[in-house]
Amino acid sequence: MLPVPPSTDPSLLYRYRDAACATDALVVAIAELDLLTEIARSPGSVPDLALRLGVAERPLDVIVTLLRSLGVIEPGPVVRCTDLGRDHLVRGSEFFLRPYFTTLATRPQVQALLDVLRQDKPSAWTGGATSKAWVDAMEGEAFAAQFTAAMDCRGAYLAPALAKALDLSRSERVLDIAGGSGIYACALVDQNPGLCATVLERAPMDRVTLSHVSQRGFSERVAVLAGDMFEDAYPADHDVHLLSNVLHDWDEAAARKLLAKSAAALPVSGRLLIHDALLDADKSGPIEVAEYSVFLMLTTVGRCYSVSELSGWLQSLGFGQITHVPTAAYRSALIATKRAP
Repeated sequence: MLPVPPSTDPSLLYRYRDAACATDALVVAIAELDLLTEIARSPGSVPDLALRLGVAERPLDVIVTLLRSLGVIEPGPVVRCTDLGRDHLVRGSEFFLRPYFTTLATRPQVQALLDVLRQDKPSAWTGGATSKAWVDAMEGEAFAAQFTAAMDCRGAYLAPALAKALDLSRSERVLDIAGGSGIYACALVDQNPGLCATVLERAPMDRVTLSHVSQRGFSERVAVLAGDMFEDAYPADHDVHLLSNVLHDWDEAAARKLLAKSAAALPVSGRLLIHDALLDADKSGPIEVAEYSVFLMLTTVGRCYSVSELSGWLQSLGFGQITHVPTAAYRSALIATKRAP
């Protein structure tokens, strides 16, 4: 059984965990890069700034997004300072705060973020620096179980909220891609009596998934399929696909590959559900998502994606009727329907 939803909202607790690296990113921007002074001297795009500063584009984009959400950089493709940024974070101002932030610059976390900016290789908690290291770590059953437990306790609150926000009353089968413990699949079928689900997970992770699904009493309606979400074909008999908290772990090329695989496997009028921490279309917030994106930038090859980025990729793959639905704890769902050719 799924737990009864609490009467309390843990969003602030989620934020403290997910924002753990955001302050260090601010220190890097101000104390190490003097980023706002450079922007004030010559506004430009993120790729232009990355070239001028000698850093990688992906991590710089994440930091610029954080600064937008804090109100020190204007929204838009050209990176410009706001009045708040010019008053307090640009050299020459009487209120220049950089010396205040340099007192934190020796923190190991700041130096780790600097390394990611320069090399674009995550300082992953698995001890590796590539997406392959992450996959290799998940091959170990002990690590897979530990990581799944962390994601499962988060999903205990988020999964029922997602299920209640969606209308799957006319759907038949959902494929939960890289579904971890299966808690999202369980929540969806629990909310929709006519729905069955399949969780696609790599071995040996699939055995961990199977155990969680069985313990919750959903074995008759939630199947587990061993497979690689990047390499193996998706079953063609599911009318809904779910990517919950998956895309943010991967770079743009990998994320777009996963979307393309769903586009190929879904029937016409089938729906793809992307449940994640999604940035606003102009990447100016929400601040909680911008903070979380720093954590992802540091520990994975991914980041948080915006509604406009994902919508553009989905449209190019033949999806339409794209809607954005808030769920819980600053997460939301993007729902897209596969059009006829």
